[in-house]
Amino acid sequence: MVLSGLTGRSSRPWAVVGVTVACLTAGVLALTHGSRPAHADPSALPHTPVEVSPSRCGRGWTTPVSGVQVFDLHNPTDGAAEVLLEDPRSQAVYGEVEGVGPGTTRELTVRLGRGAYAFKCVPEDADAVTGPTVRISGGRSGPAAAPVTEHDLIPPALAYQKWVGTGLSEVVRLTTGLRDAVDRGDLAAARTAWLPAHLQYERMGAAYDAFGDADRAINGTDAGLPGGVHDKDFTGFHRVEYGLWHGESATGLRAPAAALLKAVTALRDDWAGTRMDPAQLGLRAHEILENTVQFELTGRTDYGSGSNLATARANLDGTEQVLARLRPVLAGRYAGLSGLRGALDRARRTLDGFGHDGTWTPSAGLSRRQREHVDAVLGDLVERLAPVATLCDPRRTV
Repeated sequence: MVLSGLTGRSSRPWAVVGVTVACLTAGVLALTHGSRPAHADPSALPHTPVEVSPSRCGRGWTTPVSGVQVFDLHNPTDGAAEVLLEDPRSQAVYGEVEGVGPGTTRELTVRLGRGAYAFKCVPEDADAVTGPTVRISGGRSGPAAAPVTEHDLIPPALAYQKWVGTGLSEVVRLTTGLRDAVDRGDLAAARTAWLPAHLQYERMGAAYDAFGDADRAINGTDAGLPGGVHDKDFTGFHRVEYGLWHGESATGLRAPAAALLKAVTALRDDWAGTRMDPAQLGLRAHEILENTVQFELTGRTDYGSGSNLATARANLDGTEQVLARLRPVLAGRYAGLSGLRGALDRARRTLDGFGHDGTWTPSAGLSRRQREHVDAVLGDLVERLAPVATLCDPRRTV
């Protein structure tokens, strides 16, 4: 699996995420950076100009109506601001626009019904300000969710970090077996040992940002390297994979295998002193499989083993490990949680159909119909995971 340059894999292009500002699907929450629901023609909707300065937050909303509508949020100040439309009592958020720049106007499209609402303006480097409460007497509102704070995410992050520590010990054990097979010249055994070691590492995708430069040494590709697969800086699992499946001798592979074991051992030993950013956990839950679609299903990270679908399956396991820790945060916030569970099950069954007794169908060996089915199943799952990233994006409440 490949993550963005944010995770230390700067040699690979970042799959466009945009989830922290995305318009949510699956009926969760209309958090937006000015994007509009696909079904809404903004020119046909009622527009309300609203000022979002600290001194006049929410001013201008004097004739409330129910239904789908657009708020034209104008920031007359010289600093950027985040704007939330919320229930002033529960602070449940109906819509959000981040980064309303100085002197700019951004649109927020939401569905509002019976209830009380207020805009909250959160300027950079200043306290949040809540505007006047506006009441609507009829109609049905869109979904809302309580904001998540960094404090909410600390327990899941700590639990996940502990799980990663255990997983890294297993990576070291499996990689030791790989190195030993190469050392004794048994390349058939080395090819057998390579896949479990690599998949164990792939399951920990939400921690790659915390792994830093170690991730590139362990699981980088030859992308951007002048010498390609023959470049001296091409290291790690994929370097060993290339040699094992392209006829390189055991003598030539001893140094890359030893370097790989040294790198994973150092990462394991240093992990206890590492601290993951709790704010990244929800984003990674989405990004793991988004990158799986971009890199594994296209075969862009196949260096000869033909194991991209096995890697995709490991990435699915990794995603489920993140979601297991985030479930207490998502329960009550994500109405599509049961649908997400079903999508995960479908993806698992689909990918398991291409692996038998440790042997996996290469992604290049899929028929067009099979490829379309896998793309559809994983694409649907990625869409359902986007709200997880958005809902778990920590927000200032004061």
